[in-house]
Amino acid sequence: MSAIERHRVVVLALPGVLPLDLGIPVQTFGMDPHYEVTVCCDPSAGPVRSGGFTVATSAGLEALPDAGTVVVPGYQAPADPLPAAALSALRAAHTRGARLVSICTGAFALAAAGLLDGRPATTHWQETAELQRRYPRVDVRPNQLYVDDGDILTSAGVTAGVDLCLHIVRRDHGAAAANSRARALVAPPQRSGGQAQFIERFRPSARGEDLAPVLTWMLDNLAHRQSVDELARRAHMSRRTFIRRFQRETGTSPMAWLTAARIDWARELLETTTTPVEQIARLSGLGSPAAFRAAFHRHVGTSPADYRATFQT
Repeated sequence: MSAIERHRVVVLALPGVLPLDLGIPVQTFGMDPHYEVTVCCDPSAGPVRSGGFTVATSAGLEALPDAGTVVVPGYQAPADPLPAAALSALRAAHTRGARLVSICTGAFALAAAGLLDGRPATTHWQETAELQRRYPRVDVRPNQLYVDDGDILTSAGVTAGVDLCLHIVRRDHGAAAANSRARALVAPPQRSGGQAQFIERFRPSARGEDLAPVLTWMLDNLAHRQSVDELARRAHMSRRTFIRRFQRETGTSPMAWLTAARIDWARELLETTTTPVEQIARLSGLGSPAAFRAAFHRHVGTSPADYRATFQT
């Protein structure tokens, strides 16, 4: 393929850019003959420091007008104000028709530029709540690895950025090209963007002390059938008072809390034991094997077998 036919990708390194996030689009697209990659920054913002080193880019914001795709890697302190010139350049690139891509906290830059208003997006699971709080007009998807909304694509942290870049190669040039890049990166060739982010295991907690004995009993008896009425009796409260108090102290309903605790226990069993899935369904209190698989997929975004294959130690 001749150079003139290569799709131009410009990677915008913002202050505090995360080293791994910066390297993902450079490595994925830069070694692919279909793409030409340029790394740029806003020189008016001063040197771009990343961890313990400084990033020397080959271009300034003047690189963006010629870009077919603009990638914004994650950066430290996403709550800090960004250079006005960089935000303006992102808006201009989008108006001109460039495809915009963010990795990890790079979504905050797109949101700060007003480009995610009314659109679905994701970011690292540790920052999704903050993204939603700061930019309430964004349709934040906290459980997705990446979101492809046509001309704007966003991803969660690090490995999800690899998934998204490979997804773009697949979208642009087909499965063979994407699989070739995946083999070179020693990465899975395809993970669905709808797959849930693997966040830290649920750790049930309460902000008060009134329900501590009941919560402990619930955790110690996950395999047994539990009802709201029984839990209210154990708490020496009416059903209505118990539900209201539970919501105030845990932030959720008794049955939602219990399901999350059961899913967490199932995840731990899948990671640390060879116990058959059918037995884990019973030990976790999640019902029949079929019901367990459905509940696990609904909450975690993958099957118990695939989860075990990925995380078993």
